[in-house]
Amino acid sequence: MFSFITSNLLEWYSNHARQLPWREDPTPYRVWISEIMSQQTQVNTVIPYFQRWMERFPTVEDVAKASLQDVLLVWEGLGYYQRARNIHRAAQKIMTEHNGKLPANVQALKSLPGIGKYSASAIASIAFGLDEAALDGNIRRVLSRLFDISDPINTAAGEKRLWQLAQDQLPSRIAGTYNQALMELGALVCTPRSPHCTQCPLSQFCQARLLGVQEQRPIKITKSTIPHITVTAAIIEKQDYVLITRRPMNGLLGGMWEFPGGKMQDGEDLNSCLEREIKEELGISISINQPFGVYHHAYTHYRVTLHAFLCTLVNGDKPKPLQVENLRWSKISELSNYPMGKIDRQIAKELLKQL
Repeated sequence: MFSFITSNLLEWYSNHARQLPWREDPTPYRVWISEIMSQQTQVNTVIPYFQRWMERFPTVEDVAKASLQDVLLVWEGLGYYQRARNIHRAAQKIMTEHNGKLPANVQALKSLPGIGKYSASAIASIAFGLDEAALDGNIRRVLSRLFDISDPINTAAGEKRLWQLAQDQLPSRIAGTYNQALMELGALVCTPRSPHCTQCPLSQFCQARLLGVQEQRPIKITKSTIPHITVTAAIIEKQDYVLITRRPMNGLLGGMWEFPGGKMQDGEDLNSCLEREIKEELGISISINQPFGVYHHAYTHYRVTLHAFLCTLVNGDKPKPLQVENLRWSKISELSNYPMGKIDRQIAKELLKQL
């Protein structure tokens, strides 16, 4: 059955593979960037970001020499900003420890920041032609249905079984093409909901389909309810300038710029929350003048509602970076020069409209 699965899959892939910019010129550097960008992100979303990245940073050396702010600014909008920070660190390590070239083996690739087991295997197989099995979300789904895996895939037992299946099924000398074919099948045909089984080249071998349980695979342990938090932010104005702060490097949105503020605690109202946060972060008192807007965003592990307010300094206080990485008074027209998360960029754009 193994040879039939492989031949059917590769024939389908040769006829249906999408034309993607990193496939047109699959150098190790381009494969690496595409794999990191595609983690937890749809390919169609990735394409313009990949193209913009390659225009700005055509080589590993270009990334290594750039400032982290420039890297984050080019990455802005893709989310999961730790990935961009890791690329920057990895590029510097590649330049100093690997003569400017990605290493052509899995263990060395895994030693680079941000490259885990899957990414290392994918890069090794696609960019270097090594016989390494890969296991992304699409491949997990395809294998779970093809072999009717009843173990939850987000458990250690399920993960171990899928990696073993991926390795057992791997054809020699064509692992890169085979891995990409499985990914493509999961993206286009074996989709999370309502899989297109009649279009699938492996339908005759799919054990889940034979049992009529393809929509119940893969099995996952249900996550707890995503918490919701309320956040406040201050748009502190001084003539034609607004105050922005840089988040600490470690943590969510590390190194990104934002309008200062923070999470509301039990027993607080919006105003008292904002006044406390600004005092703790910047050592200043503010006058809250009027609401500016309410913004909603969902992160991986929680949801946020942010209330922004127009504010001014009181008592001539000078802000100090007590709990932030840095601070800066920026012209509203120049806020686009600073990498920001989605909500803060929305605020910046609305401020610009009001000039």
